[in-house]
Amino acid sequence: MKTGIRCKHTTPIAILGLTALAATAAHATDGYFDYGYGIQAKGIGGAGVAFPQDGLAPAANPAGAAFLANRFDVGLSYFRPDRSATFGTTKFDGNGIQNFYIPEIGFKHSLSTNWDFALAVYGNGGMNTSYQAPIYNHTPPYVYSGIDLEQLFVAPTLSYKLTEKHAVGISPILAYQRFKAHGLDDFGVANNGYDNSYGGGVRIGYTGKLTDWFTVGVTYQSRVFTTAFDKYSGLFAEHGSFDIPSNFAVGIAVKPIKPITFALDVERILFSEVKSVGNPLSITQPGADNGPGFGWRDVTAIKTGIAYDVTENLTLRAGYNFSTQPIPNDQTFFNVLAPAVVQHHVTAGISWHFNKNWEVSAFYAHAFEQSVNGSGSIYGPPTNANLKMSQDTFGLALGWAL
Repeated sequence: MKTGIRCKHTTPIAILGLTALAATAAHATDGYFDYGYGIQAKGIGGAGVAFPQDGLAPAANPAGAAFLANRFDVGLSYFRPDRSATFGTTKFDGNGIQNFYIPEIGFKHSLSTNWDFALAVYGNGGMNTSYQAPIYNHTPPYVYSGIDLEQLFVAPTLSYKLTEKHAVGISPILAYQRFKAHGLDDFGVANNGYDNSYGGGVRIGYTGKLTDWFTVGVTYQSRVFTTAFDKYSGLFAEHGSFDIPSNFAVGIAVKPIKPITFALDVERILFSEVKSVGNPLSITQPGADNGPGFGWRDVTAIKTGIAYDVTENLTLRAGYNFSTQPIPNDQTFFNVLAPAVVQHHVTAGISWHFNKNWEVSAFYAHAFEQSVNGSGSIYGPPTNANLKMSQDTFGLALGWAL
């Protein structure tokens, strides 16, 4: 029985620390949240609440750590979004920066028969636009418009097995985010560069193997309260506040025959509870306690997929992810900066155990092009802002059995 982390684990821990400094993300999938956590879960549409596969599984449900073997995973995803906006007949390309690299790491170690420790470091979500033309500022000097929002989560996890087939878990969440905006002079927002924000929350979860072929999972993440973006106190509601909204999910995993697992998650993300995200733009007094935001609605995400163990060493995956639309037609004007309109994703993945202790995994995801055409979104000129986005993502990970 292992009762502690031995010296041979210092290399993974050192890598965890280094990756924590770098693992930020600039992307949008289910709203501005990533659609899944862990290279293997991303291959099945992001489903992972009841189906833990790799060291990032506790990011979806901390109870899943109880059903993982001791392991260390490190992964890197390449993310390429295509975003644009149209005012009337004029199209603006938002791809001034288009290539993003998103690292992730996971670690699991059994402390005793019932207790397990895990640590996940990952990009929770984000958004980036960089328009190579002035959109909002119409007086010289003309400044190109865009934003960059990045979020990093560090989630140490404890899980406890109530019985051999039932477990609970808890993950305190340490959050770091940074933000910058440029080209918003007509909103009275100076180009102040990056500002940093820090905060914390908690995720709890339960996993139960009700039968040999049917597993359920439930998880809840609290609102993550963060310090304000002081440099942008005149932009975001509540004087620069930009908390990370709460969310909850349920999941099932069904194993009709030994080599095949079907997984399904349903997640609800409460974007509207954060005023800087959910308040409509029509509210006056930017930065006030009840100031304007992006006008986002809450999102329901459905994540489903299949994993097929072709042999003991080879697993193939496929999946689909759908999320409801966060951006209403009458809120497109300000969301030119954050056109997170994609809704349909298809995914594929593979894992290969190339010796007893090592495996390599990969996934590909495509978010189909989606548009939201504005209606009454601009108060002034007789036109509307129309949004469009599509995405491609490819990821690789190396897993090490400890």
